[in-house]
Amino acid sequence: MTASTSAERLSRMLALVPWLLAHDGVSIDEAAAHFGITAEQLEKDLWLLIVCGLPGYGPDQLVDIDFWDDGRIHVIDAQTLDRPMRLGADEATALLLGLRLLEQVPGVHDRSALVSAAAKLGQAVDLPDGEAQISAQPVIDEAISAAVATAINLRADLDITYASGTSDQVSERRISPDQVMLVDGRAYLEAFCHRAGAQRTFRLDRLMSVSAASGPREVPEAVPPSRTPAVATLAVEAKSAWVVDVLGAEPVGLTADGRQKVRLEFSDPRWLVRFVLSRAGEVEVLEPASVRTDVTDAAEAALRAYAES
Repeated sequence: MTASTSAERLSRMLALVPWLLAHDGVSIDEAAAHFGITAEQLEKDLWLLIVCGLPGYGPDQLVDIDFWDDGRIHVIDAQTLDRPMRLGADEATALLLGLRLLEQVPGVHDRSALVSAAAKLGQAVDLPDGEAQISAQPVIDEAISAAVATAINLRADLDITYASGTSDQVSERRISPDQVMLVDGRAYLEAFCHRAGAQRTFRLDRLMSVSAASGPREVPEAVPPSRTPAVATLAVEAKSAWVVDVLGAEPVGLTADGRQKVRLEFSDPRWLVRFVLSRAGEVEVLEPASVRTDVTDAAEAALRAYAES
């Protein structure tokens, strides 16, 4: 038998005590055979268990197991290990959310197994009403997901209709898909975009339609890289300090008036302009000057639109 890892040993020891309670008087050899380990390893587990317990670790707070008298095992005091460990509602919810996300990601993984695992998990744990029906939003169309997976596997091009999140425009593009990534709970498709003439990243839930492109795959031998992120320096009010954690901004000090100064990477200036405007004065662009000007122009255009209406 091979030596077990620390994780495997911990999992076995958590299951060992409730099993021994249900099989009082079992021999060391029988218990070892059940768990697929040697008698020597089982004894080591038992010696470790009897020095484990609740904080305080006094004699009445430790797991008490008798196994050295006649080779038979008797659990005298299991403390809190008298039943198999169960997932809490928050842990089960996190697992279900992860399974729902994986269901939507194109690829060769077995979706039926994911659906089955999610169903069994929802039935096995005591979740609040409706919790087992948790789903990961936004939902990716199954036909689109399948078409993307097929194109990646066959190294084929796709014609897509894409709704941009930075410009609010819908465009028609031909792409050569490379891979799908999961980032912060969202699925993204990396592909060569023939319209842009470079690598681009598309959010899968923003693909409105996809179809197989006619003709062979057309990717230049030297693929231009994706846009190199630019860096902006922002002044952030306390109410928008979450940009450090959520957007990965880097704190670099304080402004003269006490606001937090951060550096934020961005790929599309239009996205940054929209983000700053959405914070209603809580975020100010200090640098670069070009984006600061774009924010000013966009704000003035919005004000004119309100005045005209």
